[in-house]
Amino acid sequence: MPSVPDTRRHPYRADLAAETLRGRVDATRYVEGALHQVVQGAAPLWPRPDASRGWATQLLYGETVRVYEQKDGWAWVQAARDGYVGYVPADALSAEVTAATHRVSVPGTFIYTEPDAKALTTLHLGLNSLFRVAEVGASFVKLAEGGFVPTRHIAEIGAFASDFVAVAEQLVGTPYVWGGKTRLGLDCSGLVQTAMHAAGLDCPRDSDMQMAELGTPVGVRSDLAGLQRGDLVFWKGHVGILTDAATVLHANAHHMAVAAEPFKVAVERIARSGSAITAIKRIERTGA
Repeated sequence: MPSVPDTRRHPYRADLAAETLRGRVDATRYVEGALHQVVQGAAPLWPRPDASRGWATQLLYGETVRVYEQKDGWAWVQAARDGYVGYVPADALSAEVTAATHRVSVPGTFIYTEPDAKALTTLHLGLNSLFRVAEVGASFVKLAEGGFVPTRHIAEIGAFASDFVAVAEQLVGTPYVWGGKTRLGLDCSGLVQTAMHAAGLDCPRDSDMQMAELGTPVGVRSDLAGLQRGDLVFWKGHVGILTDAATVLHANAHHMAVAAEPFKVAVERIARSGSAITAIKRIERTGA
C-alpha cells in the first residue's frame, strides 16, 4: 500500500490540495497556488489556523511561499526553502515577489530607516533572511524594498559559512522557543536547520526528518567514543550538535536556551527522563 504523504511537507486536505498532488491524494479541489513573499521579520507558521496554539516553525523575511488558500485572515502555504506546510497570517505576505541578491550572514540585524547607526530601526532580521540590494555602501546597503542594512551583516546569495557548527556556536544563549528560527528564540531542530542553511547545506525542519535524511549513521558505543565535531545526536523528539567529542550544543527545555554542555551529562539527564540516543549521524563539510 502506498505511504500517505506527510502533511507537514505535502499540501493537502480533504477539501483542497496542490495540483502537483493530483493522483496521489484525494481532495475535492486542486489548485496551482500563487507565489508570495514574506514581508515580516519572522512570520510564525501554524499547523492549523489557530493562533492560540504553538507554532510549527517560522518563515523568515524574504522567503517565498506558494499560497493555496487565503481565508479569514489566514494563508495556507508551502515554504519554498524547506517545503513546510501550514498557516500564516495573510498580512505577513506580499504578492509582489522580488528575487533576493543577499542574505543575513550574522545571528541577527535590523532594517534601519536611514544609513546611520543612530537611525530608527523597523524590522529585526534573523540569520538567513533574504532581500534584494539596490545600492551598496561602505557601511550600509540600501534595500530594493526600502530601508538600510549594515553592509558587514550580509553575504551574497551563494556565499556561505564554511562550518555549520561555528554558526550554531554563535547562537549560544538564545532563548528556547518551540518552533523558533531566529536569535530571539530557537528550538532544537530550528538551531540545526538554521546553522546548516547558513553553511549552504540542505536540511529539513523537524528532528525526525533530520534523523531520517541527514548524514551517514555512526554507531552508538556504550562509552560514547569515536565521535567528532559536527555529528548530530538524536533522541526521540530532540537533536543536538557535537562541537567536539565531549560537548553537545542544543536548544533545550532544561536550560530554556541554546546551551553547550558535557555530552555525557546531557545523555545521562535525558536518559533519566526515559529517552536514550536513537541515532548519531555524521555530516560532512563542517570546516576545519
